[in-house]
Amino acid sequence: MWEDGMTIFCGIDWAERHHDVALVDDTGSLLAKARITDDADGYNKLLELLAEHGDGPDTPIPVAIETSHGLLVATLRAGNRKIFAINPLAASRYRDRHGVSRKKSDPGDALVLANILRTDMAMHRPLPADSELAQAITVLARAQQDAVWSRQQIANQVRSLLREYFPAALLAFQSKKGGLTRPDARGVLALASTPAKAARLTLAQLRAALKRSGRTRSFDVEAERLQAVFRAEYARQIPAVEDAFGQQLQALLMQLAAACQAADDLAAAAEECFHQHADSEILLSFPGLGSLLGARMLAEIGDDRARFTDARALKSYAASAPITRASGKKRFVGRRFVKNNRLMNAGFLWAFAALQASPGADAHYRRRREHGDWHNAAQRNLLNRFLGQLHHCLQTRKCYDEQHAFSPPLALSSGQPA
Repeated sequence: MWEDGMTIFCGIDWAERHHDVALVDDTGSLLAKARITDDADGYNKLLELLAEHGDGPDTPIPVAIETSHGLLVATLRAGNRKIFAINPLAASRYRDRHGVSRKKSDPGDALVLANILRTDMAMHRPLPADSELAQAITVLARAQQDAVWSRQQIANQVRSLLREYFPAALLAFQSKKGGLTRPDARGVLALASTPAKAARLTLAQLRAALKRSGRTRSFDVEAERLQAVFRAEYARQIPAVEDAFGQQLQALLMQLAAACQAADDLAAAAEECFHQHADSEILLSFPGLGSLLGARMLAEIGDDRARFTDARALKSYAASAPITRASGKKRFVGRRFVKNNRLMNAGFLWAFAALQASPGADAHYRRRREHGDWHNAAQRNLLNRFLGQLHHCLQTRKCYDEQHAFSPPLALSSGQPA
């Protein structure tokens, strides 16, 4: 970071095939610029360029780049070097400070990024120094969540298709938990891809399909119910169109089966890694957090204890803490829109599950509703409280204590003096 008493800053404008690099000193003078390829040779050239200007274990040069992932970032993160992932929108605002002509170039963007660190490094957060295991959990938990979203998207396509020509299939499975993603639903639909094929299925064929799907009981009752549904009277497409729809359904069922298997496999892998982490015991001590949801929470908050200076920083990152907008006589307090969407998604699931697992959480939620909060606002307030407790437990290495966490609400609800 220092070369002959000067502080050095690096900016990288990344692209798919090449990256532009700029190095500036603390006066804003351009010391070096280069274009590197997106491969091992290019990364080595970048590291050599940084080393020539004083980068080392004791004097690492901070780097600004508009992404937080990829092989280039992984290469730069090796060691104590601070990497700042600058939001592209923020970088575009800084560009206007260097000229009003609206000109833009990749080398110029690299220079802008380097100058962002030179002038406002304290206003930006470096990438967290998470452990290798925490980073692996992040990859698996996010991939599992993506697989769940993909599974639901394909299931919605199957549902829309069945509405076009086979409403009986929707009636057969829509009221059951999991709906069309259930193994027995997919197994039966593979045999009954059209109304004509479904009506011809015998009880023995239906029982066999249910057994192959993993069902362990009530084969006869379920087979009789399905046969009655499939043989009822419904509007039908003409035979040729119906068969074409059946072929489309078979293709979608193959995609749905792959998505379901991917979600299950990734869930198992994420849970296995999660249980190996030292923070898992603390996370699992909280009501409403299981292995998979705990893995998602850990994936988003990481295990770098210096990442959040206090509990409010974590709450702001999750958007559970309100934000104030004040100007003149106007003052508005509302929810945050800029947030970690994955953390918020996991947090809402956590807060909802905690209502059944924690008397204190349920009392807190009901009290917020009685004071006029809508469901989402009450859930957000409960999550806000849980995040504060989670930050404290992780910092002090203590497990969750229900009586300590919700002692005032529990005391008031039991009629005891506060």
